[in-house]
Amino acid sequence: MLSTNLLRTTRRRLVSSAFSQAKRASSSSSRQVTKLASEQEARTLLPIVTAATFVCGWGLLTSQENEDAKSAHCLVKKTNTKAREVEAKFAAYWPRNIMILFGPPGAGKGTHGPKIEELLGIPQLSTGDMLRAAVAAKTEVGLKAAAVMKAGGLVSDDIVIGIIRDRISEPDCKFGFILDGFPRTLVQAQALDKMLAEEGACVTKVVELQVPDEVLEERICGRWIHKTSGRSYHVKYAPPKSMKKDAKGNPIPESMKDDETGEALMQRPDDTASALVKRLMGYHSETVPILDHYRPNGVVAVVNANQGMDGVWGEVLQSLKRGGK
Repeated sequence: MLSTNLLRTTRRRLVSSAFSQAKRASSSSSRQVTKLASEQEARTLLPIVTAATFVCGWGLLTSQENEDAKSAHCLVKKTNTKAREVEAKFAAYWPRNIMILFGPPGAGKGTHGPKIEELLGIPQLSTGDMLRAAVAAKTEVGLKAAAVMKAGGLVSDDIVIGIIRDRISEPDCKFGFILDGFPRTLVQAQALDKMLAEEGACVTKVVELQVPDEVLEERICGRWIHKTSGRSYHVKYAPPKSMKKDAKGNPIPESMKDDETGEALMQRPDDTASALVKRLMGYHSETVPILDHYRPNGVVAVVNANQGMDGVWGEVLQSLKRGGK
């Protein structure tokens, strides 16, 4: 039988090793793929903690050793639980998600896009935001775009693709990304496919939020935004707290203030009934060919966005799963 000193020495080494490794496993769980690897590490650590507990006996541990061993066990358990959650998520939504989110103005991309972003842990990339960021950062393609815009021209597809290529090489796009606002034409979709193919990737999901044109006018014409933050309000569905109406029931523009800052809200110049007609004509003529382009690949999912928010989100979730339509 081992001596008490030998037991205590053995316990210290086991518990110290388990505690150190458990902390590393817990820390590494901040990245998704590493989380999955940590689950295997955690499974390896559990027998070590068990050995420290039952072979050596808690009663022979010092107070500090006892606390360290308990902490190690808790860290392993926490890491194991988080790893299982991530594993379950990727079991449903893997492989790397390269998504395109379509929808006419007012369909709900601004509402459900961020929810998809949070669910999958991948960024939603707006063409406009990427373009402005590239120009501000003075990247090679950003400087080209700035020169074109300064001259009053339209940024070419090649420049936009270059900006997207730079953006998706950043670490937060490692597990995928959501494209919002691109591609807008079949030519752009083909250019996107070619660029992704060079990296051995492809579009894995196309989600279209469908809303009848006649429903969109009320949604669009009632929208107000806080320009600085991008927060969106609606006179009917999500009015600002400050909103007041005139005798005809229309919102008084001067009363439209941001809930958080108190700053004035604004309406986009194209959020009008006349502008909407033109926008919808362009959307339908450009989008249908893109959907037809990707449909043979089995990646296009149609969501009925003309229903309650919970219903729309339920269909979005279903569409994101492997084989979801």
